[in-house]
Amino acid sequence: MCAVQNDVATQGRRLLRFLLLRQRAVPAGAAKPGLLPADVVIPDRRALQDIWYGRRLPSPRLRVLAAVYGALVRLRRALYDIGVMRRVRLPVPVVVVGNITAGGTGKTPLTIALVEALRARGWKPGVVSRGYGGDARRPQRVDAGSDPAIAGDEPCLIARATGAPLAVGRDRVAAARLLLESAAVDVLIADDGLQHYRLSRDIEICVIDGERRFGNGRLLPAGPLRERAARAATFAFRVCNGGAARDREIPMTLAGDEAVSLATTPVRRKLGEFSGQRLHAVAGIGNPARFFDQLRAAGLDVVEHAFVDHHAFVAADIEFSDGLPVLMTEKDAVKCAAFAGPSCWYVPVRAALPQAFFDAIDTRLRRPAA
Repeated sequence: MCAVQNDVATQGRRLLRFLLLRQRAVPAGAAKPGLLPADVVIPDRRALQDIWYGRRLPSPRLRVLAAVYGALVRLRRALYDIGVMRRVRLPVPVVVVGNITAGGTGKTPLTIALVEALRARGWKPGVVSRGYGGDARRPQRVDAGSDPAIAGDEPCLIARATGAPLAVGRDRVAAARLLLESAAVDVLIADDGLQHYRLSRDIEICVIDGERRFGNGRLLPAGPLRERAARAATFAFRVCNGGAARDREIPMTLAGDEAVSLATTPVRRKLGEFSGQRLHAVAGIGNPARFFDQLRAAGLDVVEHAFVDHHAFVAADIEFSDGLPVLMTEKDAVKCAAFAGPSCWYVPVRAALPQAFFDAIDTRLRRPAA
């Protein structure tokens, strides 16, 4: 069965990449494992956002590619449903946190909050992640001292924020097994794993961007959807990050009102203390506009510097000749700490959710296995 699974996945990747190259939708040198990420479909990031979340219509070639992508997604899911491709059940319950759109929706802050909430309720949570942005070839453990260039920026952030046992790997099942063999874990949280159907799960949590929702409602690359929007209705829990939560959605807000220096001895300042002067705002996340808006809401005058998600920062990216303060996200600070200057600060955020949500997760996890 593994051979069938690998062959389907490989042929799907090759077909989609061939079509994208034929349509000149990606540069010839773009090659990454897995289905091609949305940020290489259209080189111009602004044009991509305008298509997905604005009024610009996708081109015919993008609509054709979206149809092919959708067919591959449906085929892959059907093969799991009928048992041709087998799901793997682990000896501990699994909670999957993810989304059905490309780009950032707030999964990492929610994962951190979930780790802390489950720990407070007596659980010993561990986390598995794909490790996007890193180049780890095999499953490996991640801790607060791990290199984000290898382990990925989000896993390093989660490890530093929670201290929870964590493993990364392209094969999340193998990463989970490594974690269970090397740490005392009685519940597993899979960060960004909704589309990793091989890993059987007990609870699925879908995070929705409350402002942008599902964009134009189209599948990649014509729209931001990894799966059709109707899939959202099948999840046990839907978390709405920002905006107005809709029917049966759990509201979540990201709170952060201070900045922390990247100096050897960190210093904390309220964001309001940066008002009255211009500053540089740096963000290499799925939705940089959310970070810029957060700073403006605090009364700050920002010069925007947006990078693609998981950008591999170098010193030149955050060096400016005017001596103004540089504020960045905590996720970006993980990668910039080694070369950041004295004017660099990061803005940590925490996910705020109703305690009833965490209680419901706890209750469901304690149910006897079916």
